[in-house]
Amino acid sequence: MHLHDLSVKKIRQGLMEKKFSAFEIARAFLDYAEEKNKDIGAYLRLTENLALEEANRVDIALAEGKNPGALAGVPLAVKDNILIEGELATAASKILENYRAAYDATVVKKLKATGAALLGKTNMDEFAMGSSTENSAFQLTKNPGDLERVPGGSSGGSAAAVAANMAIGALGSDTGGSIRQPAGFCGVVGLKPTYGAVSRYGLMAMASSLDQIGVFAKTVEDAAILFKEIAGHDPLDATGVETEYGGELLNPTLEQARSLRVGVPKEYFVAGMENEVAAAMDSAITSLKSLKLEFKEISLPHTKYALSCYYIIMPAEVSANLARFDGIRYGEVGGVSRAGLSLFDLYKQNRGRGFGAEAKRRIILGTFILSAGYYDAYYAKAQKVRSLIKNDFNEAFKEVDVILTPVSPTVAFKIGEKVNDPLAMYLSDIFTIPVNLAGLPAVSVPVRKSGLPVGFQLIGKRFREADILAVGRFYEKIFENR
Repeated sequence: MHLHDLSVKKIRQGLMEKKFSAFEIARAFLDYAEEKNKDIGAYLRLTENLALEEANRVDIALAEGKNPGALAGVPLAVKDNILIEGELATAASKILENYRAAYDATVVKKLKATGAALLGKTNMDEFAMGSSTENSAFQLTKNPGDLERVPGGSSGGSAAAVAANMAIGALGSDTGGSIRQPAGFCGVVGLKPTYGAVSRYGLMAMASSLDQIGVFAKTVEDAAILFKEIAGHDPLDATGVETEYGGELLNPTLEQARSLRVGVPKEYFVAGMENEVAAAMDSAITSLKSLKLEFKEISLPHTKYALSCYYIIMPAEVSANLARFDGIRYGEVGGVSRAGLSLFDLYKQNRGRGFGAEAKRRIILGTFILSAGYYDAYYAKAQKVRSLIKNDFNEAFKEVDVILTPVSPTVAFKIGEKVNDPLAMYLSDIFTIPVNLAGLPAVSVPVRKSGLPVGFQLIGKRFREADILAVGRFYEKIFENR
C-alpha cells in the first residue's frame, strides 16, 4: 500500500472491496506521520487513540453491512485552533499550552459522523497570526519540498501534513490567505469557502468578520468531497447562511466549466512578482485556454488598498477576541508568582509571558485603532474601503464568472528570511487578502511544473464554490494521464 497513491475515493473503494481495513489505514498513517514528523514538524501532536477508535467503528459498521459514512477511514489532520473534545487545543500559543477542548467544533462533529479518522493537531502561527508558521510557540514546520524553506502560514502544519502524505486531507482556517498561501507554497489544493458556508463554531476566533474554516487536499476532487461534508448552516454560528450544494459540486461536466468566463485582473499581474511565479501563471492560463475557456481582462481598482485596509480591521478584531485570554482562566503561565501582585499586574505578567511577539504586536495595534479618537480615523474608514473592494468584485462578476490570480508574489521563502521584517511578511498575502474582505470563495490549485511549487488562485461568486472547483478539476484532468 503506497500512501502517496491514496485519495478519498480510493480509500472508500479499498474498504468496500476489503483490500484493507480502516484500522490498517489509520495505523499506517499514524506510523508514517510519527516518523516523518521528525523532519517536517507538521503535527504538534498525534491523536492516536481517537483515530484508531474511529477506524474500529468504521470496520464494525462495514462488517455489519452498514454505510460507514462518506469519509469512512479517511485520515485527516486538524489545525490546532479548531476544537476536538478532550484534546489539547493550543492555537500554537503558550497561553493555551494546557487547555483541553470541552466540546467538538461543528466541523469536527461532522467529520466524526462521516467516519473520518482524525490523526492529530497541526502546527500553525500563534492564533493564526502569520504567513510562515514561524510564529508557533512550540516548534518549526518545514516545507516538505525543501526543508530549508517555510510551508507558508498560518495553516502551514496542515499544508505540510498533506504535502508530505502524512494525511489525505486537513482542516485549516483562512483569515487573509492562511489556507491558500501555504497550499500554494507546498503544492497542494487549498479551499477557502464563502464566508458563512462552513460553521465557525469551535474555531478560536482571530478576526471574526474574516475567519473561515476550509480544507486542504491533494486533488481538487478530494477538496470538493471534504468541503461538501463540512458545509451547511449551523444554528450555533450566527454568521452561517442557509445554502445547498448540489451534484455539480462533486460531478462537474466539461460543458459546465466551458460555460464559465474567466477574468484576469490587471492589478494582480504587476512588477514585483517573481519570474518563476509569472511563468507559472502564464502556463496555467495557457493550459486552461486549451480547454476552450474564455478569458477577459478585468479591473479591481481598489485592490491596492486591500492590504492597508486588512491590517486595520484584522488587528482591531484580534484585540477584541484575544481579550479573553488572560493566562488565568485557561491555565496560568508557569513561573508567575501571585504574591503581592494586583489583579492588573497579574494579568499583565501572564499575558506578557503567554503571547508571542506577533500576537502582542497585533493586540497593541488593534487596541490603538479602537481607542477613543482613532476609531473613526482608522477602523470606520477601513470599513468604507472594504465596501469599495466588495463592490469591485460585484462589478467584475457582472462580466465574468471566475477570477484567476496568483496566490503569492513569491515561491516559498527561506526559513528566517522574513521573520524580522513584518511588512515583508505581510506582503505574502497581498493577493489573497481581498477575497476575505469580500467574503468570497477561492481555491489555490498547484501549477503543474517542476521546481518549487506555485499555486494559482480561482475566485468565485458567493456560494459558487462549484464554479472554481470545476475549473480547477478540469485543469487537473489535463495532466491526469501524462
